[in-house]
Amino acid sequence: MRVARLTRKTKETEIEMEINLDGQGVNEIQTPIGFLNHMFELFSFHGGIDLKIKAKGDTHIDYHHLIEDTGIVLGNCINDALSDRRGIKRYGFQSIPMDEALAQVSLDIGGRPFLVYNVPFDGYIKDIDIALFEEFFRAITINAKINLHINVLYGKDFHHIIEAIFKAFAKALKDATKVTGETLPSTKGVI
Repeated sequence: MRVARLTRKTKETEIEMEINLDGQGVNEIQTPIGFLNHMFELFSFHGGIDLKIKAKGDTHIDYHHLIEDTGIVLGNCINDALSDRRGIKRYGFQSIPMDEALAQVSLDIGGRPFLVYNVPFDGYIKDIDIALFEEFFRAITINAKINLHINVLYGKDFHHIIEAIFKAFAKALKDATKVTGETLPSTKGVI
């Protein structure tokens, strides 16, 4: 089982997370941000990834620290659970519709962090600035050491747009982390 458990405590946030990449989509999510809980539940279910999160932070200031820091911890958990990445498929792609919105995610778990985030929308879901999700995915990208391209082709409802992104990311990650052999998926011999 590819499992990781991490705790991150700063002056701004306190996060405990456990991930099992070979799980069944079982999750226990506890953050003070209801929409973030919902997105983590979708990520876990649609990726078939077991996920436990207990997080709190200075949400009385705003949501930036907690959203970004959960991305940092999730990225580190993914990286730790993958270990040397031996035998994984490495690449993943998904295109997910959510009513009027369409999101596409392409990723490479090749050790070279890079984020392309083509989400041409600004606005709020309840009181959450959706721009914070770019920071969330940037944190995952850097800490999981993945190349991640997120493209939203169209959409109107911000909830649908962000939900489509999370589902596409979950399914692309599940595909890329699938074990298909025993060798490192690189001609360099290292990732």
